[in-house]
Amino acid sequence: MADRAALLLLCAVVLSACGRAPAAPHAAPAPAPSTPSLAALDPCTLLSPQDRSTAGISTVGKAKTIGEARACDWTVPSTFGLTITLDETNALANLDVSEGKRTKKDVGAHQAVQVSGRGTCAVLLDIRGKSSVQVDVSNASFTDTTLACSRASAVAGLVEPKLP
Repeated sequence: MADRAALLLLCAVVLSACGRAPAAPHAAPAPAPSTPSLAALDPCTLLSPQDRSTAGISTVGKAKTIGEARACDWTVPSTFGLTITLDETNALANLDVSEGKRTKKDVGAHQAVQVSGRGTCAVLLDIRGKSSVQVDVSNASFTDTTLACSRASAVAGLVEPKLP
């Protein structure tokens, strides 16, 4: 009789477990998505074909190096030139902005400084206080600084959401 009672108890335990959901395995929380670094970006792909059209650029950019920084040049013949530079070693605070008119501004979530003069304009974006992205526009005639700044600001606005 004791064997029968033990068997019934065992069956009751097994049957009651059948109705329960299996215990969830212990899972580690998913890592937070990391923001890409400048090293992961290609300056020539920061402007999509649609972005280039918006900025009035019909040509494909040409990769180049400025010092140790990676850059990309676009030229609209007889109109203007654009360079985007990804400087992984110089923060905004380290850049020499002593020439030209300086204006602090925000571009999206990034602090920036606009430096302008003589038909040229640069929008320099701070990347986490450790590096910078520089958007430089030079008008072909080196006149109309306001237009150069309008172009540089527009391109900086197109590029900024893609930056870390």
